Amino acid sequence: MDPLARKVLERLLRSADKHEAGTVVRRPVLTNSALSEYRELRSLKAKENFEAVLAYAQAEGAIMVQRPRHDPQGLVERVELIDVVQLAAILGKLPHAMRVQSARQTLTARFDEHPILNDVLSNWEKLKKVRGTGPDAADNWAMACDVISYCQAQVALGATETPVRDASARLFKDSKRIESLVPCLDVLLAGNVEDDARPEAEVLQELGLYREPQPARLAGNIVVRRERGSFPLDCPYGALPPSTVLGLESMPSQVLTVENLTTFHVWARQHCDSDVLCLYTAGMPSPAWRAMYIRLLSVLPISTPVLHWGDVDEGGFRIAAYLSRCATEAGHVLRPWKMRPADVPDSQRRVAPTRTVDRMVKYACEAGWNDIAHELAEAKLVAEQEG
Repeated sequence: MDPLARKVLERLLRSADKHEAGTVVRRPVLTNSALSEYRELRSLKAKENFEAVLAYAQAEGAIMVQRPRHDPQGLVERVELIDVVQLAAILGKLPHAMRVQSARQTLTARFDEHPILNDVLSNWEKLKKVRGTGPDAADNWAMACDVISYCQAQVALGATETPVRDASARLFKDSKRIESLVPCLDVLLAGNVEDDARPEAEVLQELGLYREPQPARLAGNIVVRRERGSFPLDCPYGALPPSTVLGLESMPSQVLTVENLTTFHVWARQHCDSDVLCLYTAGMPSPAWRAMYIRLLSVLPISTPVLHWGDVDEGGFRIAAYLSRCATEAGHVLRPWKMRPADVPDSQRRVAPTRTVDRMVKYACEAGWNDIAHELAEAKLVAEQEG
């Protein structure tokens, strides 16, 4: 096919896709401006080659070619779309709407488990990519769903930590496949197509996968019972494999979880001699960390305050909701620490989009913090924990 003719027809197909998606109102058509390169051709042979492709596409019912009324043999001045499916077939492509429909068929069985896929498809329908992917990547999203199911099954069997490349080799016979799916996994886990991308390690950690196993960081003047004995935590903190932390030999006055590493380090240096047990969650905590957390809380009196301090944003309250379920399982109630909008200095506040506020409110309610949920709905702000 003549390269210039292909370029022009592909432009018409893109215009048709946009019209079908509702992103443009104007019907797909090529006029003089879009045909300028053709009209500027100096070679008669080149013009004939171009026009021959258009004549073929018209004969196949894909387009309508218009020339000047007063000069039927003159240069083409307008090309109208007649049949987008036929045009795409001539170009060896599929219309965008058909590609989205194919993606929908691939993912339909996953909607109940991952409702966010409806938003993914909605974005694709509007010609918007999600984490760099379009409808042609539907199989990747299906694989990401399989990864989550596999990891949940492993955790249910007690395997809370799995090398990511071992899991990938078992699932896909490709040791690096899961790592290529991290953008999809991140959206599926967060349940939001608009969130900022998280670091790969944090996404894998939430599933119980790792490249290198990460220790749990704990701070406070607390004696921890481990597999080979009971020892006080180092100053300013101790870093231990979570599976080896079996319980406590001294009772903390309260337990505080901290979402961000910088904040944890500051707290540890200032309070490592106190009887407060402080734990760094590393964002959304891993299954192994969550199991350790439940073990520690289970040996504490119900009267011991259990607190969480995280970002005042969607991710922060999502983590809080998850920790709240863990605390409930251990017989405790999770309380917020410095996570009320009123706790955020004016200099740290950023205006939050309505959808973000709605999801923060949802997660705050799931954490049992209904009063904070109301305050979030009124304040409409987000803020990071650091600072």
